[in-house]
Amino acid sequence: MGGEKVLSELYCAFKKGDFSKKEIEGKIYQYLLDNYGRYNVFERNRDKWSEFLGWFYTRLSRSIDLYRDVGSSFDAYMTGIIHGASREFRLREAEHYFTEYACWQAKAEEMSAHEPEHEYSGKKDICPIPEGIKPRQILLLLLKTYHYATEEFVNRTARVIGMDSETIWKMIDDLRKLCSGKESEILSLRERIHCQHYRCIIYQRRLNIAQFGTVYYDKTRNRFERARKRFFRMKKRLGGMRMTASNKMIASVLGIPKGTVDSGLYALRKYLVSKDTDAV
Repeated sequence: MGGEKVLSELYCAFKKGDFSKKEIEGKIYQYLLDNYGRYNVFERNRDKWSEFLGWFYTRLSRSIDLYRDVGSSFDAYMTGIIHGASREFRLREAEHYFTEYACWQAKAEEMSAHEPEHEYSGKKDICPIPEGIKPRQILLLLLKTYHYATEEFVNRTARVIGMDSETIWKMIDDLRKLCSGKESEILSLRERIHCQHYRCIIYQRRLNIAQFGTVYYDKTRNRFERARKRFFRMKKRLGGMRMTASNKMIASVLGIPKGTVDSGLYALRKYLVSKDTDAV
């Protein structure tokens, strides 16, 4: 078999029963692999061509089944199939690139927005409670912001206010149970915001390479604008949600009236504001 009709000759032999379906698929695949320069795709890059054929092989069987001899040879038919599939392969590669770029871009922005926490040195020194602040007020503030408290911070606070750290952790666990619904809602919203962030970056990258004035450009721009608006709406909604316990929840855990929690936190806030004013 030679010349430009190799695939047509293979197909004719297959129709005569000389080859099984698997055999002709293997022969066509090997021919395509060896003649990567004939189809003028991927700038005759053999490695890229091999990668493409690995992806295309799953479609080869269906391409053989769909061929109908209506004037064009099997060689011409396969050439058209390959050029069409190569365009789709490039689009898929671009899509994967945009997605990967978006993930890394969003991750980099997220990482740059969070500075590493200072490590605790492990020293035993304990800062005394400032005059004017009561141990119960510190406990109320800790429980109010329990979601952000680290293990070391809780242990140090327990030593400062003269409480057992296990008792404080029990209170925090009780608060987590009471706040579980709100925490799940916030975590779910954060995940959706990340996904929407990736989507915005992908649309923006597509817009940057699209030809201005085309239908594709206009559609992509509209999708990008809608995605941005939704992203900022979700961010605004998240900004209105707080990972803090309500005063009523804290009162329930401590077994004290809510008014006691309100007054304790109010007095602490008033004290801290006055100190900031004095410092200025």
